[in-house]
Parts: sequence; structure tokens; C-alpha cells
Amino acid sequence: MLPRTARRHIPLFWSEEHRVVTDVPAGMRSRNMEMHGHSPGVVLRSLVIGLTAFLTVVDLFATQAILPSLTKHYNVAPAAMGLAVNAATMGMAIAGLVVGLLSPHIDRRLGILLSLALLAVPTALLAVAPNLTVFTMLRVAQGLCMASAFALTLAYLGEQCSATDSGGAFAAYITGNVASNLIGRLASAGVVDTFGLASNFYFFAVLNLAGAALVYFTVQRVQPMHATPMLQPPFAAMLAHWRNPALRAAFGVGFCILFAFIGTFTYVNFVLVAPPLSLGRMELGFVYFVFLPSVVTTLLAGRAVTRFGTRRAIWGALAVTALGLPLLLSSHLAAVLTGMVLVGVGTFFAQAVATGFVGRATLANRGVASGTYLACYFLGGLVGSAVLGQLFDRFGWTACVAGVGATLIVAGALAARLRLPPESS
Repeated sequence: MLPRTARRHIPLFWSEEHRVVTDVPAGMRSRNMEMHGHSPGVVLRSLVIGLTAFLTVVDLFATQAILPSLTKHYNVAPAAMGLAVNAATMGMAIAGLVVGLLSPHIDRRLGILLSLALLAVPTALLAVAPNLTVFTMLRVAQGLCMASAFALTLAYLGEQCSATDSGGAFAAYITGNVASNLIGRLASAGVVDTFGLASNFYFFAVLNLAGAALVYFTVQRVQPMHATPMLQPPFAAMLAHWRNPALRAAFGVGFCILFAFIGTFTYVNFVLVAPPLSLGRMELGFVYFVFLPSVVTTLLAGRAVTRFGTRRAIWGALAVTALGLPLLLSSHLAAVLTGMVLVGVGTFFAQAVATGFVGRATLANRGVASGTYLACYFLGGLVGSAVLGQLFDRFGWTACVAGVGATLIVAGALAARLRLPPESS
């Protein structure tokens, strides 16, 4: 057994007895990782990372499964309700940027813990929101809390994971995000169908507290987490990241990914409940098993980047997404569901690749880079909800899908600029 000073914890959320040696030659360490890449410790670490991600963002998209019910409850147009539900992305964009700038001064564990605990407050208050304005503001507050935890976790992964580990760690985190889309939507539809709208939000407030408890009991036993020292003031660091062509392109890809995702999975709900598909509330919840394949495919993102490179991996993901768009226009449920599967697989895979790229391409001030990426990503969701909502209300579902397709083309063009600097390749 090596002395404590010669050992370092396996990132993220690990107990005192699980350590890896860091004072051995890099080649030997790399071979050791390869031999034990599928060890029980690494698998458990991935499960904890994924569960943390799940409980962090489960509120974000679960409400989309009950959009028709909320639209009826508040007696508003689909675009208005869609924008209110997705207002959480505004809070997430703001918090992602602010947390990124202040990241060097925020204790990772404490920040994640408080963010998840406070998230339960606006979630519970949504149950008694008297009008759409209050509902929207509470969704913004949810976004502030979710993105704070999200950004701090991504920054920690970028700082603590080796280049070898980072792809798998980021993929595990995004996979938890994917699972939250599936299970969150299904749970939301089931709770509303059985107990009503108010009970839904109380249920998710309990999940928020469960996330805080997970962080409390799993993070407390690791060595103290220290952020990478800032080499320049936060605002100057952010400007430096924007001057980096590869990072600038990654920020744009992130914007486009959530723009396309939200445009598809917000307004397809209204298509599914309208003739000729005419699904009921609980049937609409079961539709979101379309995310199940994404839980598996997103885990492969790290391997895909290693084998094909970042650009080809994202182009492939965008191509899969594009293949699903024509199917969304079908009047047959099987075709629409297949299209939703392809869009989910493609967008989540692209998100995992782009998120990992930002961590690898940033040579300094990773917290600022992660926060800037998340701000752009979630801003894309808000803009997508507003722009594509207007297309849906004014011109119909076909125009909305066409807008998603145009966004994928822009993302593909931006992905051509994703090149790692020599120091990190």
C-alpha cells in the first residue's frame, strides 16, 4: 500500500479506499488504464456520474411530456406554453456563464450540493403557480439551479480526469442526461395521469433533494477538490476562449444541438396528441421510450472520437439526426417514433462529443470554457423554442421540421473547425 501522498482518488465521487497510482510513468499508467478500463470500480464510477447527471437535469425536459395538459390548464397557445416550459434554458444559460466566470472561487462539492438542494424550492412552487408569468419565472429559477450544478460538475470532470478517462466520464454524464429525458418524461406523464398536475411538481422536488443527498454522501469522502488556477481574470479568459476558432465553433455546435433538440421534442407533443395520431396522456409518456437507444449509443461517444476524430463523430451524429426528420412528417405512428429515435440518438451523441471536445481543447481556465459552452448550449434551446414555436404556430409542423434541418446544416459547417491544439492532441 502506497502512502497517502502518492495516491489520488478516481474522479468523480469516489470513496477513500478506491485510488489509482499517479506517481508512475505515463506509459505504465496508460497500460494499466487500458487493462482495467472495464473494472468494477470504473463501472461504478460511471454509474454514479450518470445518476448525478440524471438527478441534476431531470426537471429540464420532463415537463415537455405534459405540455398539452399545461396548455389546457393555463389556456394559452402551444408556442406560449412551449416558451414558458423551456424558459428553464434561459436560467441555465445565465447560470452556466456566471458559474463559469466565478468557477475558480467556487468549491465544487459545496456548489453542486447547494444547487441541487435549492432546486427543490422552485420545483415545488410550480405546483401552485397561479399564472403563466409566475410559472415562467419559476422555470427560470429552476434553470439557474440546474445549470450551476451542471457546470460545476463538468468543470470538475475536465479538471480531474486524465485525457484517457475524460471521454468516458463525459459520455457517462451525458448518458445520465439522456436517461433523465426518458425516465423524467415517463414519470411526469404517469404522475399527472394518476395524481394530477400539482403532484407532479412535488414528486420532482423530492428527486431534487435525492440528488443533493447523493452528492452529500458520495462526495464527502474524496480528497478536497481544487479548481485549476486562473491564469487571467475571468472575463479576459472568456474573451480568450471566444478568440479560439475551435472553441468558438464548439460553442456554436452546442447552440445548434439544443436548438434542434428542443424544436423537435417540444412541438412534436402537439402532433402526437392531434389527429391522426391522437395519443392519450399516458400513451404520450410511453412514447419517450424513444430515448432508450440513446442511453446506449451515447456511451460510445468516447470510443467514436478516439477512432474517427471529433469532426467525423459529430458529422455522423448530425447525419443520423437528419435521417429522422422526414419520418417526423409521417401520419403513421411507427414512422414518427423511428424519426424521434434517430433525432434523439444523433443529438445526444453530438452533445457528448462536443462537450468532451471543449474539455480537451481548453488548455487553461476550463471552468470558464465549460460555463461558456453551457451558456451557448442552453441559449440555443431558448432561441429554438421561440423561433421554432413561431414557425409551428404560423406555418405548421412541416415548417418547424424544416427549421430543425437548417440548423443541422449550420452545425455541420461549424464542426469542420473543431481541431485540437497541438498541446492537447
